[in-house]
Amino acid sequence: MYKYAVIVAGGMGTRMGSALPKQFLPVHQKPILWYTLNSFVKSFRDIRIILVLPSEYLDAGRSVAEEFHSGHLLEIIQGGHTRFHSVQAGLSLVHEESVVFIHDAVRCFLQPSLIHHCYEEALVHGSAIPCVEPQDSIRILEGDGSRSVKRTGVRLVQTPQTFLSRIILPAYQQDFRDEFTDDASVAEASGNRIHLVEGDPGNIKVTTPVDLSLAAELLTPPHTS
Repeated sequence: MYKYAVIVAGGMGTRMGSALPKQFLPVHQKPILWYTLNSFVKSFRDIRIILVLPSEYLDAGRSVAEEFHSGHLLEIIQGGHTRFHSVQAGLSLVHEESVVFIHDAVRCFLQPSLIHHCYEEALVHGSAIPCVEPQDSIRILEGDGSRSVKRTGVRLVQTPQTFLSRIILPAYQQDFRDEFTDDASVAEASGNRIHLVEGDPGNIKVTTPVDLSLAAELLTPPHTS
């Protein structure tokens, strides 16, 4: 079975407060994107990587990709106005029957063990959506008030959201809707049942300066092959 990783790095990261998109911010002299790519390169020798980037950062993405000389097929394509359209662009390069990982470029703490787990579960169930139970109390806003809900009935969704290509490629032929907040919601709107798997509490998105400081503490640049 072919394997594709669509790495979505099409955003500009305005919440970081930096002129440079967060996926290119350096941690130990390597951009965040480098660590994310490295996780997939280490996971499968035969994985094909599709990197989706803003138009003005295509060359910067190529510079990062050139550091990987392991024989992996890596293609770069311009993203769209929304994450949905960026994923749609990336999926346009998937032509074989395959397992497709769709991952946020700034989830740079991703472990190969989670990638492998999602792959195996997607082969059996058609999809594998990693998620974790929230550790904080949760309240739902209702009008002028709010109500508490049991956190045991809530899950926080992560990436890589993983699908058989026969499920996710047709799903992304739909027109965009505001409720499409992730790939699972797109697949579900096409009538597919979504299979949840246990995620990793450490698989966080680097979104704010605090997250960047955490990355500096936890990440060390591994050696490329």
